[in-house]
Amino acid sequence: MALDADIKAQLAQYLGLLESDIVLKVSAGADETSVGMLELVDELAGMSSRITVERTELARTPSFSVNRAGIPDSGIVFAGIPLGHEFTSLVLALLQVSGRAPKVEQAVIDQIKDIRGEYRFESFISLSCHNCPDVVQALNLMSVLNPGISHTMIDGAAFKAEAESREVMAVPSVFLNGEFFGSGRMTVEEILAKLGSGPDTSELENKEPFDILVIGGGPAGSSAAIYAARKGIRTGIVAERFGGQVMDTVGIENFISVKYTEGPKLVASLEEHVKEYGVDVMKLQRAKRLEKKELIEVELESGAVLRSKAVIVSTGARWRNIGVPGEAEFKNKGVAYCPHCDGPLFTGKHVAVIGGGNSGIEAAIDLAGIVKHVTVLEFMPELKADAVLQKRLYSLPNVTVIKNVQTKEITGTDKVNGISYIERDTGAEQQITLEGVFVQIGLVPNTDWLADTVERTRFGELVVDRHGATSLPGVFAAGDCTNSAYKQIIISMGSGATAALGAFDYLIRN
Repeated sequence: MALDADIKAQLAQYLGLLESDIVLKVSAGADETSVGMLELVDELAGMSSRITVERTELARTPSFSVNRAGIPDSGIVFAGIPLGHEFTSLVLALLQVSGRAPKVEQAVIDQIKDIRGEYRFESFISLSCHNCPDVVQALNLMSVLNPGISHTMIDGAAFKAEAESREVMAVPSVFLNGEFFGSGRMTVEEILAKLGSGPDTSELENKEPFDILVIGGGPAGSSAAIYAARKGIRTGIVAERFGGQVMDTVGIENFISVKYTEGPKLVASLEEHVKEYGVDVMKLQRAKRLEKKELIEVELESGAVLRSKAVIVSTGARWRNIGVPGEAEFKNKGVAYCPHCDGPLFTGKHVAVIGGGNSGIEAAIDLAGIVKHVTVLEFMPELKADAVLQKRLYSLPNVTVIKNVQTKEITGTDKVNGISYIERDTGAEQQITLEGVFVQIGLVPNTDWLADTVERTRFGELVVDRHGATSLPGVFAAGDCTNSAYKQIIISMGSGATAALGAFDYLIRN
């Protein structure tokens, strides 16, 4: 398996940073994946004198473990060939196992080292999944830092029978000691919280009041925090996860001056920029209530209360649910929201895409190259997607488009086996037998927690003026949670800057 010349050039630089000798222990057979894996590890060994390869027998074949020479095994195993989105996971594993310090906060390192007991993690991934590397890298890091923790990354395509027998229908899916642990993107902090090793909420209670507190850590929140902090005032961000929706974005090609980037890469840059200004970033915290007293109080779901002279709400939006029977019951059991991540798990199967906008039609086009057949269900009499996307869609031989229909129910037993819909012009009910349903019907703002505290549109969007101010003095808002005409990363960043400047002006005048 010859690596691309550009990749090899970059890899050579990273391998030069290895601090100790590495032993790759390989369990391989004669199958195609085994052959490719052997070629990969041999190529790695040929690029660095610090890497050697040994043949062994591991729990899964093909697989290989990454170990530092002369000490007990690290517990990191790759079952499958870690290329695609997982190539970075392999590089980081090599560096961290060799002894190179990870780029995480010391508090997180201490939490990992303090965990007691035996934790055997397994993560099922697909190489096309942009959400999976975060989970793989977090669990690998935990394995490096704590001898009681081990992690095996399992490529669902290479171990399809095992994935199906364990009913893995969404990636990443994580198992702990043989039991299901969680699915979807998870940061190391989120994993630690699930293990009961989260941040101490008493530290939040004792924080001094902020000048400006930003709620939400996406592009709007990051921009707002940077603009506020540059004014020399005490600024904080409280967020459930830094980056928000952008963390789930694959390719970004309309961020002016950057021809192409990916969501996680942009988020890493945003967080680094925010921390340059000493902003107090409080992760894994969700706002529950906002009340204006002498200061504005923000109660968190953890029970802690933060106080600030002004607040900027930038809580973004989430995927809209269709709200029919079967959707919640079969989530991650055939109901999915990310075609890039979960599409490969439906190879050779019949799936439906609900939604005829750009995101729905893009999903259908992507899935058509993987699955046996795609059925697109659209509520309106015509598709809403751009003409160029519709032209591409209708050129595909394994796609059926059904318009002017209302989804009634997603059916199944232990997993999805069909979908029923009603023809809106005739009232007739129809049923389709299939194995997967991808929901792509737009977004809903994350503002329910505010209730009637501030003015919202009938869609739940916060109403703001040209300064980003809401109906409640001292409370500003920015990004996709507002009534902005368009929902784009670059527009959210601009609105975050506007809200910060508006809030600063409010502080001066009050």
